[in-house]
Amino acid sequence: MTSSHYIIPYIEQQMQDDKKITRLSDLRHASRAVQWITVITLYRTVAFPVLLILIFTDRFDIFKWMLIVSFLTDAVDGILARKFNANSVLGAKLDSIGDDLTILAGVIGLAVAKTEFLKEHWIIFAIPLSLFFIQVLAAFIRYGKMSSYHTYLAKIAAIFQGFFMCSMFLLEQPIYWLFYTTGFITTLELIEEIIMVFLVREWKTNIHGLYWVLKEKNKNGRDANVKV
Repeated sequence: MTSSHYIIPYIEQQMQDDKKITRLSDLRHASRAVQWITVITLYRTVAFPVLLILIFTDRFDIFKWMLIVSFLTDAVDGILARKFNANSVLGAKLDSIGDDLTILAGVIGLAVAKTEFLKEHWIIFAIPLSLFFIQVLAAFIRYGKMSSYHTYLAKIAAIFQGFFMCSMFLLEQPIYWLFYTTGFITTLELIEEIIMVFLVREWKTNIHGLYWVLKEKNKNGRDANVKV
């Protein structure tokens, strides 16, 4: 019997154990890949208060680079998680929290540094912000916590949000087509997630999107406990 007969089942069991990680204290039992990826993900949450301090001390010269790093960690942890198939419930939760805090830091930064731009285009900020609060409220009512679907549309929206936010602090003039596209995609993504809250009965992560939820729901008939 070759060593692979022992190694492969061990790796498969470790991957299943990783997915059950729900608390920071559980990380000591996780694989090294999950531990490092979680640290990268956690950076965005830890960086949030630092970003706020930089905003209100008018240190936008440092703020813009820290904001870029925060957005980059969002891309890096996702790439590493897929490469090593290192997923966990804790990681999904921290990823959603970190994403929201990074966007919030960016919006607060815009409100302080680009006040006139925000006033002029307030409706484009207000619509997705209102939808975000509706989605969070619906998720808390449904699941007792924030959702963490990680849909394809959410990932696309995050890319546009990152490029737009960073461009606002790196360039003197806004890129308007990027701004309007970001607002449109973000609005669509939030509407999709609001609908999904009502369709997906239990808290789940890594659901591709509304199309796949409806496809699975139709396949399973009345079973709304969707497995995507």
